Amino acid sequence: MPLFWQKFRANVPGPFAAALVLAGGFLGFVAWDQSHWWRVKPDYAFGWLVPVFVGFVLHDRWSRIVPALQACGEEGSPRAAGWHQWLLRALVAAAMAGGVLMFLLGSFYRAGAGSSQPGTLAITLGMVGIVLPLVLINAPDSPAPARSSLRADARVRLTALFLFPVLVWLVSAPIVSAVETQLNLALLRRIVAIVAFIFDALGLPIEQQGNVLALPTGNVGVEDACSGIRSLTGCLFAGSFLAAVFVERFWQKCALIAVALFLAFFTNLLRSLFLTSWAYHYGPRAIEGTVHDLAGYGVLALTVAALLGLLPLWKLPGRTFARRPSASDNISSLP
Repeated sequence: MPLFWQKFRANVPGPFAAALVLAGGFLGFVAWDQSHWWRVKPDYAFGWLVPVFVGFVLHDRWSRIVPALQACGEEGSPRAAGWHQWLLRALVAAAMAGGVLMFLLGSFYRAGAGSSQPGTLAITLGMVGIVLPLVLINAPDSPAPARSSLRADARVRLTALFLFPVLVWLVSAPIVSAVETQLNLALLRRIVAIVAFIFDALGLPIEQQGNVLALPTGNVGVEDACSGIRSLTGCLFAGSFLAAVFVERFWQKCALIAVALFLAFFTNLLRSLFLTSWAYHYGPRAIEGTVHDLAGYGVLALTVAALLGLLPLWKLPGRTFARRPSASDNISSLP
């Protein structure tokens, strides 16, 4: 441990180290606040993995964070100039002001009303608005910076390395009840409508009555738990983590997350088709208990396998874990 702290103090400037400690305090408070929902809402049980995965990503990226810090303090370090500089300052000021306001509102709301979805969401949004500007503002200054665009700014590239560890908490934060209800209904209606259409196209008698499918063997009610919101949030988290660790380019990260969301919807549709088919042949009571649970676990395994199987499309074998990137690497390509 002393050796770790010696290396940390040698490689990390004091102001940036203080910013990291303060950011860790904000993340710890958010984790404590969100843990209530991880316990009581099965849809967000994956939240217990968020602190672990954040720690893993920071450890994995540390060999890139240190050179990025050094690149910020070197002569000729790129800095946004002209209107790019004004835009960056405006974004940082707006994010910091909004973050402080949201964090205070959420904290006061929690102090008065206890754990609540609006309070937790406000605290999480406030943390994001505070921590990311905190990282950028406390990046080392260059004695002779070079004029550049906003995208090439060394401080922006350093802050980009912290995007997943900070933004992923928005995934594990519960959605406000009204939004969650509407999202559940939208997913549920589409799942039921598609299942009814497929059975009708196959010539199998079926009738849709709201969220109930009338089969020859009886009625099957599609509950909110079958809407796929649990798969959606879980796949969004899994896709974000895989994109952060195994994918380099920003557009590829976005594409992988989009694929994860599509897989969540598609595999949940397969689950609904299987359960409806089982009920069609053996009766609605046959899908209760073991069959229902096995179908859920099977869909989860299929989704994870599909995500891992798609990683080679983003050139996973081409990534070199052993090579330590230099400062110039962090300047020439986005993380």
